[in-house]
Amino acid sequence: MQAPTGGSKGTTADHIGFSVPNLRAAVDRITANGFKMITTAEAPAGREVKDGIALPAQAGGASIAFALGPDDVKVELVEVKQQTVPIQLHHLHLFGQQNVEMQAWYVKTFGARPRPPAAGAVFVSADLPGVTLNFTPAANPVVGTQGRAVDHIGFEVKNLEEFTKKLEADGIKLERPYTKVAALDISIAFIKDPWGTYIELTDGLDRIK
Repeated sequence: MQAPTGGSKGTTADHIGFSVPNLRAAVDRITANGFKMITTAEAPAGREVKDGIALPAQAGGASIAFALGPDDVKVELVEVKQQTVPIQLHHLHLFGQQNVEMQAWYVKTFGARPRPPAAGAVFVSADLPGVTLNFTPAANPVVGTQGRAVDHIGFEVKNLEEFTKKLEADGIKLERPYTKVAALDISIAFIKDPWGTYIELTDGLDRIK
């Protein structure tokens, strides 16, 4: 283990998004535990911010908030009032100066389903089971994730060995080759996307209790 070389902001994996049913309560817990709200600085332009929460951009929209977690990991919280669990993964937000090309790469490589561009949205999106991937055009150059506070992102892949063979056939280098981890009864491999996002691929991790 070693200290990260920096936080998530400034890398391709700018922040992680979670949804909560009560945003006010979540923000209050975060500040009570000594962590900083950065909503005013990080909320999209034009969003009114009150007490750490950015109000909906339009009627019926969601309130959001941004916090800075341990090791300067940027976290977005999205209010989903009908949600029945306290918190769940909502999205992963990737930044890059070629955001549309990034979206296309994840669609081609992982079969993500692209969303039609939303009216007025700065970013483009694509869906994988359990998570939305957002891709925003970065105003400044960003760096890869390896060594930063969010070192890598991860996807569970069925039939990983065959999938890694397909990746190699498509010209994608394996940063760590397909490996069976007998102690955990899982298989893993690592790749990087063309912009430096370090990606762990697992097969069987969802079975671990």
